[in-house]
Amino acid sequence: MSSNIGKKGESIAIEYLANNGYKIINRNYYSRFGEIDIIAKKENYIIFVEVKTRKINTNFNAFEAVDVIKQKKIIKTAMVYLKEKSLNLQPRFDVIAVLFDIDPINVKEINHIKNAFEGVDFFEAF
Repeated sequence: MSSNIGKKGESIAIEYLANNGYKIINRNYYSRFGEIDIIAKKENYIIFVEVKTRKINTNFNAFEAVDVIKQKKIIKTAMVYLKEKSLNLQPRFDVIAVLFDIDPINVKEINHIKNAFEGVDFFEAF
């Protein structure tokens, strides 16, 4: 998949989150451990969002791409972010899948899994 489709999927996810009451804090946050696509805030939560973009004719589910290794990278990066910003918000890890038609202009579906994986024991990530 081209990075343009991935960036378009992230932009659609940002619009979706904003329309659902989330405040977007950061996009494409990098640390030495990896990247977090979107960091948002809603109520007492700081939400770290991984966005996966696929075309309808793809053979595997977008959520399958967020495996344990990817989750640990996101958790480590979230820890760096929380330490940098000294935030006392409850962290949550969400995944948003953006599914395009064959033509990547038309969004067929947006799936948002809240609390898609646990970051219960942050130290396990290191």
